[in-house]
Parts: sequence; structure tokens; C-alpha cells
Amino acid sequence: MTAPLDEASVRSLVPGVLAVLVRRGADFAAAEDAVQEALLEAVRRWPADPPRDARGWLVAVAWNRYLDAWRADSSRRRREELAGEEPAPGPVPDVDDTLWLYFLCAHPSLTPSSAVALTLRAVGGLTTRQIARAYLVPEATMAQRISRAKRTVSGVRLDRPGDVATVLRVLYLVFNEGYSGDVDLAAEAVRLTRRLAAVVDHPEVSGLLALMLLHHARRASRTAPDGSLVPLAEQDRSRWDTAAVAEGIGILQAALARDRLGEFQAQAAVAALHADAPTAEETDWVQIVEWYDELARLTDNPVVRLNRAVAVGEADGPRAGLAALAAVDPALPRHTAAAAYLHERDGDLATAARLYAEAARKAHSVAERDHLTRRAARLNAARGR
Repeated sequence: MTAPLDEASVRSLVPGVLAVLVRRGADFAAAEDAVQEALLEAVRRWPADPPRDARGWLVAVAWNRYLDAWRADSSRRRREELAGEEPAPGPVPDVDDTLWLYFLCAHPSLTPSSAVALTLRAVGGLTTRQIARAYLVPEATMAQRISRAKRTVSGVRLDRPGDVATVLRVLYLVFNEGYSGDVDLAAEAVRLTRRLAAVVDHPEVSGLLALMLLHHARRASRTAPDGSLVPLAEQDRSRWDTAAVAEGIGILQAALARDRLGEFQAQAAVAALHADAPTAEETDWVQIVEWYDELARLTDNPVVRLNRAVAVGEADGPRAGLAALAAVDPALPRHTAAAAYLHERDGDLATAARLYAEAARKAHSVAERDHLTRRAARLNAARGR
């Protein structure tokens, strides 16, 4: 009887294996292809015959695949040099190049979508097919995107510290994709951010990890059995993952204690205040407004100002919230929905219903559209229409 393969554990070995090949002189793009071939071989062979040294096995197989591909190339002289330089069998040096790979995959020359795809492939160990399914695009399209990204970063030297902020933005993009296809991208982003936190000491990395954990903790309560969205105030808090909440708050507190506040720490602080409230009515909206003030100072992001306006409406009343919303660009996504909510809280059901219907027409997803349509219908029904 064969044992099931722990795919997550296998994928966690990918960065180290890829880095070994690159240090030996392999081109990044070709090395990454060789590692993927080694992973496929592991899936076929390990359940029945698991190796004693999984990382060493992957390095050996990937290096051989790389050499096989190189021998098929027309550059005979370089091919012979690489074959002659093949290291003797033995333990693989335990050098963690994970951080190097994060920086490489989040290189500023890449578009955000390409950086995300390359990170999931090279650092996450996912196959092109898995990534394509997760992003609901044809496999050929994703393969082209990854190939272009690999060509872009091939030969790039990271002899200076990379940009942690860029890496964090890429990981947050992965997290916000949530779940689709056969890959749970939210869970994958949490896993990759944990690994990043293990190799780089930066409070914003901790802040992002805390933010992900606090959001992920509420996942089970965000949708009803029929798939419809459940607003935060209406969620069943008994279904929240209390262990993830506690871990996220602990990580955040340690990061904040370092007094190097950043965007992700401030966002996590808002999420922690929501998670810490026993009921929606007991949410500390005054503190949330203060944290949004910090976020606005750090980022000057219009979405932050929109969220702040809603928080002001909760803390100081809906008319104060509407006054704050008036200073936000009305073309911003979800501006109309926020205005509808504040008008509803102010008792102006006619205006709220009209704005909910308008917001539904602008919605970016079917679930959001249906949620806003139902709110408009409920208010119209309450008004006897």
C-alpha cells in the first residue's frame, strides 16, 4: 500500500532546489522548468518509494533534467563544461535562498499579474495548470505569461537588497484572489507569507501575515449555504477560527511593539478590532477611525478614505459618514454602495434603495451584484413598493 503524498511539504522544497540549480550556473528559466519536471517525477514515485533525503532527491533529478535539456542544445562547448562540473553525489548544502527568489519573482520589471504567476510557480511550486485554473484562464495563456516572466528575470543579479514592499504587494494580490479552481490561493498566500516571515525580519511582513490570518479566520462565515455574501455585521462569529484570530493578534502586537508602523500593520489593526468584538454592536469604531487616519497618512489611498467614511458613519452617525464620503471620488468602486448603506442607516430608504440598485449595476462580481440587488429589493419592499 502506498502512502499519500504531502504536496504542501513537497512544494515547500521548491525554492531551495531551484536556488541550488541557479547557483550551479543554470539559467533561471531552464532551471525552473527542470524543477517542475522533478516535482512531477516525485508525484509519480514518492508515494510508493519515498526518499530519505527529499530535497537532495529533487536536486539530483532536477539537475539531471537540466543537463539533459542542455545537452540537446546546440552549444556543445558550454554543454561539456557543465557536464564536467557536475558535483559529486552527497548531501546538498543547506542554504536558504527563499528570500532571493521572492525578490526575483517580484522584480519591478514584471507586471503584477506576471509577478504573481511566477511567485506561485517558482516559490509556491504550483504547476502551470493549477495556476491557470486558479485564475480561470486557459493553460496556454498562463504558460505564455510565466514564460515571459522567466525570460524577463533570467540573468538578473540581486546583488543589492530587494524591495520587501514589492514582495508583500505580490503576496497580498495572491491572497485577495481567494479560492477558485483546485488551488486555495488564500491559504497558499498565508503559507508563502509564513515562509517569508521566517527568512526576513521586518515588521511589515508580520503585519501582512497577521492581516491574512485575521481575514482568513472569518472565511467560513462570509457566504451563506446558497453562496450569497454575508456582510461582516451579519456573520455568525461562532464560526470564526479563534485560533487564527489569536495567532494574528499575537503577531500584530509583536510587530506594533517595534514602533515601525506600516500599511499592513495598520490594516491588520483594523481587522483585529473587528475580530476582537464579541458582537457587531460592540465594535470599537472610534479606534477603527483612528487607524484609518493612520492608514490615510501612510498611503493617501482613496479606498482608505472610503472605508474611513463608513467607519465615521458607525462611530459618529450616518450623516457624519456621508459628509466624509463627500470628499471621496464618486467614481471609486463601491462608493455608491457605501453611500447607499449610510443613507439606509440615516433612514432615507428611498435614496438607499436607488443607490443599491445603481451599485448592483456597477458590481465587479455576480455575488456582489446579487447581494446589492437583494438589499435594494428589501428596502423597496419595506417601503411598500
